[in-house]
Amino acid sequence: MSSDEPKEHAKANATDLIEIDHVTFGYDASRTILDDVSLRFARGKVTAILGGSGCGKTTLLRLIGGVHAASKGSLRFDGQTIDTRNKEQLYVLRRRLGMLFQFGALFTDLSVFDNVAFPLREQTDLSEAMIRDIVLLKLNAVGLRGAAGLRISEVSGGMARRIALARAIALDPECIMYDEPFAGLDLISMGVAANLIRTLNDVTGATSLVVSHDVPECMAISDHVILLAAQGRIVAQGTPDELMNSTDPETRQFVRGEPDGPVKFHYPARPMAEDFGINAGAAS
Repeated sequence: MSSDEPKEHAKANATDLIEIDHVTFGYDASRTILDDVSLRFARGKVTAILGGSGCGKTTLLRLIGGVHAASKGSLRFDGQTIDTRNKEQLYVLRRRLGMLFQFGALFTDLSVFDNVAFPLREQTDLSEAMIRDIVLLKLNAVGLRGAAGLRISEVSGGMARRIALARAIALDPECIMYDEPFAGLDLISMGVAANLIRTLNDVTGATSLVVSHDVPECMAISDHVILLAAQGRIVAQGTPDELMNSTDPETRQFVRGEPDGPVKFHYPARPMAEDFGINAGAAS
């Protein structure tokens, strides 16, 4: 943390673990992904971040993890401003974060056991005996202790997602970030994954951020829900009941999956007559 940072930032917020203040970010100068976004994520709670594709949900997780630096604004984790130029700080921060990637990102040439053991071997000096006990405990927590010796090619998609979750919690992170944890899962696996997210959050006291398109599952397990639109515009936020009962047209359209409403099917484009060279008289 820099010496000229405001003193109030040095003291951790008692309520919020993560604070995002007026953040703007784009992968290049031609397109802004997040524009002046401010959000708070409460300690010990499950917060769902919902929204259509391209609204900046996954980008938000990458900024929190220090993968990218904000163009403007600041992000704070436990009161400390995230500085992507400070490699030592990022190392400490990432020890406190767990990440479940959208498609698991498991190492296909390693066994189930070795996948979960990977962060323990890379980031700790624990003995192999201690690592073994931790890995089996984490696999047991997701119901897969019996699968420890299997290859990744031998497990189903739902099992792979649970293995990835066991790896994400291997270091007992304070914050677990889930990027589309329900994508590609059948209804039973989806229910199992949702129950695990809620149970792990309650048992460990972690703070959970769930990026998803799946409204029913998120509404069932979340304490707080944030609905984003293009460029990170906050459409609505509140409890699941508040969003489900909202009278705002854009919120209602998203949570109910209605095809017609403020969110249009067509991406903005010129009139068809211009693209196809049809003059106004012929078109009529």
